[in-house]
Amino acid sequence: MAHKLEVWLFSDLVGMLSLDNGRLCFQYHSDWLGQAHATALSSSLPLQTEAFDDIATRPFFAGLLPEGQMRKLIAQQFKVSGQNDFALLDKIGGECAGAVTFLEPGQSLPAVGNKHAVQWLNDDELVHILKELPRRPMLAGQDGLRLSLAGAQDKLPVVFDGVRIGLPRAGAPSSHILKPAIAAVSDSVVNEAFCMSLAGLMGFQSAAVHIHSVGEHSFLLVERYDRIVDYHAQLQRLHQEDFCQALSVIPELKYQNEGGPDLAQCFDLVRRTTKPNVIHVLRLLDGVIFNALIGNHDAHGKNFSLLYRDKTPVLAPFYDLLSTAVYPELTPKMAMKIGSKYKFSEVQSRHWAQFAASAGLSVAQTKKRVLELCKRLPMAARALQTSTPYVDQPIVEQIAILIEQRAALTIRRLTADE
Repeated sequence: MAHKLEVWLFSDLVGMLSLDNGRLCFQYHSDWLGQAHATALSSSLPLQTEAFDDIATRPFFAGLLPEGQMRKLIAQQFKVSGQNDFALLDKIGGECAGAVTFLEPGQSLPAVGNKHAVQWLNDDELVHILKELPRRPMLAGQDGLRLSLAGAQDKLPVVFDGVRIGLPRAGAPSSHILKPAIAAVSDSVVNEAFCMSLAGLMGFQSAAVHIHSVGEHSFLLVERYDRIVDYHAQLQRLHQEDFCQALSVIPELKYQNEGGPDLAQCFDLVRRTTKPNVIHVLRLLDGVIFNALIGNHDAHGKNFSLLYRDKTPVLAPFYDLLSTAVYPELTPKMAMKIGSKYKFSEVQSRHWAQFAASAGLSVAQTKKRVLELCKRLPMAARALQTSTPYVDQPIVEQIAILIEQRAALTIRRLTADE
């Protein structure tokens, strides 16, 4: 196996990823550094001539790969170690989050607009893939496919033209992420679709979602915000990175209680990297309040991202919004503390104040925004519940009740000390 991989950003060769004695190293190419339009791959990998060592390199590059059981199964498929980020990027690092592609030295990027770049699927083929995914994440090892997405949940980058679903081949970009039902979480497809649509109804930027079904299988299609259609009707990549990558945190430590980012670090990152930052700081605040009220306890550092539309990043639209609190078997602990509390049931007015102060926000304005969303969100949830496909869905009723309870509790606690 090669111990060097070329790192491409869009159609530019930007640097080299190397593996030496089990340690990763990344170095930007001098040609790239000399370009007027040169941009860094990550906030944690600024443009410089010196090579980055393993500690600096690993968070961004490992952050492109699947996690947990998915990662183990992919490694088994290729007969490589589950800890070998380099080997996994070599095997599946063709279509990743953002605009990064990995090629062995000497290979060239596939030609744009190749008519054979999408393998359109009929219903039988789609059912076969949905059955195959738990055993073969990312369809790893299937000829011509090199697909990678971060996270521990089954998902697959696909192309959707409004009617057909296809697999991106020969370096083609995907347009959507297909998310099957989570086996251990009942009605996860409806749950996520409802929470994502509710964010949109509230006026928050969130990825567009659609529920689809084939045979007895239902799944979610999430429109990729890091893809855009250009003037020639060609799908193009936009670069992005999640907060763990930007803050140089390895995926295994994404939860705050394991050493991952806390909310103060997330707000500091947005304040440092975006311009004008006040818009994105307030958007992130809305995201934090929304996640707390819908009971999304899995909103860790890899579930927020920076999107690079040009040289200056913006806070990416929200994604992976799921009410985990409606499932008694899942942890009541939030991925990131509000003030000093991991459990929402313990969050008092002073904890919102602690959070605001640590995040550099006005305590009074933060409490005002929390109260405002507590009043609006339950009504929005009930309004959305009356639309297809959420009518008569028990899981949606549970989420709506949970939101009402959390909003009422929060209003009581925030107004008690006025």
